[in-house]
Amino acid sequence: MRRRGVTVLLGALLTALLSLGVIGTPIPYVVLGPGPTVNTLGSEDGKEVIKVSGRETSTSAGQLRLTTVGVQPDVRLLSAISGWLSDSEAVVPRELIYPPGQTQQQVDERNAEEFTASQTSAETAALTELGFPVQVTVKTVTAGGPSVDRLKPDDVITSVDGQPVPTANKLTELVRARPAGTALNIAFVRAGVPGTISVTTTAASGQPPRIGVEIEQRQPHPFELDIDLNDIGGPSAGLMFTLGIIDKLTTDDLTGGKIIAGTGTIDDEGNVGPIGGIPQKLVGAKHADAVAFLVPADNCAEAVRNPQPDLPLYRVATLKDALNALTLLRTGGQPPRC
Repeated sequence: MRRRGVTVLLGALLTALLSLGVIGTPIPYVVLGPGPTVNTLGSEDGKEVIKVSGRETSTSAGQLRLTTVGVQPDVRLLSAISGWLSDSEAVVPRELIYPPGQTQQQVDERNAEEFTASQTSAETAALTELGFPVQVTVKTVTAGGPSVDRLKPDDVITSVDGQPVPTANKLTELVRARPAGTALNIAFVRAGVPGTISVTTTAASGQPPRIGVEIEQRQPHPFELDIDLNDIGGPSAGLMFTLGIIDKLTTDDLTGGKIIAGTGTIDDEGNVGPIGGIPQKLVGAKHADAVAFLVPADNCAEAVRNPQPDLPLYRVATLKDALNALTLLRTGGQPPRC
């Protein structure tokens, strides 16, 4: 019995040591959890998140909070088990967050670029909503191209074959919609004077049709906007930045004194796109005492599967949807739910 007891004890000790070794071994997964939420109408690290210079801004009694996902990149088995058992975390294969062949630094740099792009689109969408239209302007005319002696730098292109050109992407889309060699009627404004010319598109071998100009997007407005927020990445803050800009530049308090959270990408034309990490973002919003959550339409099904108590989910597909939802929330109405 004595030898058998020693054998059992040694076996148990060996098993424990082996288990500890396995538990401490890195595994190819990451853990996603609720990240910080940020009030786009407030300040972070002593600096305004959205700063406006050259124009008075309004203040709001409530908050418009963007939501984020925290990523634990180096995961051991014990952390993975904890994540699998958690209601607020998710364990996913590492390659979903860090694609093969890309370092963590490269992924972080890409996320930072997407975050900067989301700020630019937020400004564009917000300013357009506030009555400052985008101007698609000729930057240069390609030598020997079809627009020589027809268009000039600083011309503002307003339509192609009668179809409006609200953004640079729309101009490219309209030019490429018809085969090379097509004569397009292009309306423009030059030094305040409207005009119309015909330009026949050309295309190099294997290339899409072109009109032979380099364009840029301008949006003149008599003040400066600056979004200052560190340690956040990805494009999903676009919608909440847009709403924050509009709230600051109008007299209405879009929040109605409430804490409103949300997420979603936004493009220059105000379309709200889907994002990842909805379950974790809902938990973060709940922890921030939000009373409503704006959900991109394409994320509604996932949001409904991962509800938080007393946190209504409101469906938005465009900036107009989001603004209408906020209006209804502050006037006692009922916005469309997920």
